[in-house]
Amino acid sequence: MTRLFNDPAAFADEALEGFTAAHRRWVRPVTGGVVRATATPAGQVAVVIGGGSGHYPAFSGLVGRGLAHGAAVGNVFASPSARQIHSVATAAHGGGGVLLMYGNYAGDVLHFGQAAERLAADGVETRAFAVADDISSAGPDESAKRRGIAGDLPVFKAAAAAAEQGLPLEEVLRVAERAGARTRSFGIAFSGCTLPGADHPLFTVPEARMAVGLGIHGEPGIGEEALPTADEAALLLVETLLKELPDDVADPAGRRAAVILNGLGSVKYEELFVVYRKVAALLGDAGVEIVDPEVGELVTSFDMAGISLTLTWLDDRLEELWRAPADTPAYRKGALGDPEPDQDGAAATAAAQDTAVSDAAASGTRAVPASDASRRAAGAVLAALDAVARVVDAHAGELGRIDAVAGDGDHGIGMRRGSSAAHRAAHDAHRLGAGAGTVLTRAADDWADKAGGTSGALWGTILRSLGTALGDRDDPDAARVAEGVTEASAAVRRLGGAEVGDKTMVDVLVPFADALAAATAEGLPLAEAWDRAATTATAAAAGTADLLPRRGRARPHAEKSLGTPDAGAHSLALITRAVHGALLDHH
Repeated sequence: MTRLFNDPAAFADEALEGFTAAHRRWVRPVTGGVVRATATPAGQVAVVIGGGSGHYPAFSGLVGRGLAHGAAVGNVFASPSARQIHSVATAAHGGGGVLLMYGNYAGDVLHFGQAAERLAADGVETRAFAVADDISSAGPDESAKRRGIAGDLPVFKAAAAAAEQGLPLEEVLRVAERAGARTRSFGIAFSGCTLPGADHPLFTVPEARMAVGLGIHGEPGIGEEALPTADEAALLLVETLLKELPDDVADPAGRRAAVILNGLGSVKYEELFVVYRKVAALLGDAGVEIVDPEVGELVTSFDMAGISLTLTWLDDRLEELWRAPADTPAYRKGALGDPEPDQDGAAATAAAQDTAVSDAAASGTRAVPASDASRRAAGAVLAALDAVARVVDAHAGELGRIDAVAGDGDHGIGMRRGSSAAHRAAHDAHRLGAGAGTVLTRAADDWADKAGGTSGALWGTILRSLGTALGDRDDPDAARVAEGVTEASAAVRRLGGAEVGDKTMVDVLVPFADALAAATAEGLPLAEAWDRAATTATAAAAGTADLLPRRGRARPHAEKSLGTPDAGAHSLALITRAVHGALLDHH
């Protein structure tokens, strides 16, 4: 378990602060993460990676020459927000465009996608690529749905080495695609991990058993088997990966592969070496030439006891990029000369970053013109957000337990971080005399930033849609509120791609929005209409217990979730009922 921490909510920020203090030779801090200590060479593509905390050396430890130009770092097991990614990418950009790279998780896909749109709007040519190497999380016919685990490293490195050679953005992206298509990973675990401040692991494995097909966010495996010997574990890993070869690798004999035996957090290096001796022998027997193997902790999951094996099938070009030198805090290969002194360039990018941060901070401290009616409505919004934060805090443990049945168990933690941050931002905006729309949009940005992950992106979208609909000029009536909820429902479906029946929050949001629109169309006052819609939401959330998830981290463990409601749907239903209470009190 994680023993050394102060406030669990501050763990990720404090860890990043300590990391940058320890590694100033390689990195410097920027809002949202870190970038190289020296500026990106003019015209070079900037490879910006990222993901949640808890996976060190991924992601911040992989920033440096020959590897990433920057890393956006989210909270514990939560993707960084679009605003954080945009900040890091802006600081790393050297004029050659940006390639955003991340593991294939719903929250990362949403936030990195939004960041790419914002960068493009800034005039920065941007592409995005999700690594999807975990063969246990989806079959070959659905490889685009696979999770990104330790295969992140060889794919990141291939793209970054290509960028270091001066290739243009489209060619760097093609290298990433080629490396991703030829990378496969598979893992096993002997115990789950325990997050800072938690008193129990996210999942447990019975005595003398192992979980097969692990994720890196505390997700349970897709199955269990008897605890193996080291040689038996090696055989399982190798045989599983050799059963699925890339389309253009018909036979492993005579092929070259980059090999990574990765420790997830508490398997000792000596144990890894015992396993690797058999991995190397088995691959040799299969005729595979191993190129520059890596054995150690490269993509971890706090204190999870587990290992994973990654094979990247190399051609001449990918081998050149895999062997290319790199110099980062946690990953070094070959030799690089001293970097060209470019303090002026680093200072320029730092100044640009500081200006962006100052502008963002100033926007949060300036009053926005608003009508008196909208300012009065903002008081009701603040009361509603206070109710949201209180109900989430009261049910955070329950939400985590529901989420842990088939997911990673962090839904309650993320919702607590997001809702409390949203309430603080709303309070500050209201104190400055902002209208209802501004109060909601400020809350939306802070919810997305502090929660990260899928829920952060979706709740940021919900609050922003409501804020846009309410605005700062009018006294919003029931019809206007219903219009905002309807737009929020549509925006969430557009952003996340889920529909009713996928076992997500959409299964509650759509019927809630429809019921609210119908009730207000009948002429019911807002509190009465909201009451009717909240009752619909509660029933819809309970109904998700009978569904199988088709999206998100619970999808690989679909059968385990039968009989349990979706955590996101349940939290939304709780929130709709809490908001109704606030509407009655504020009436």
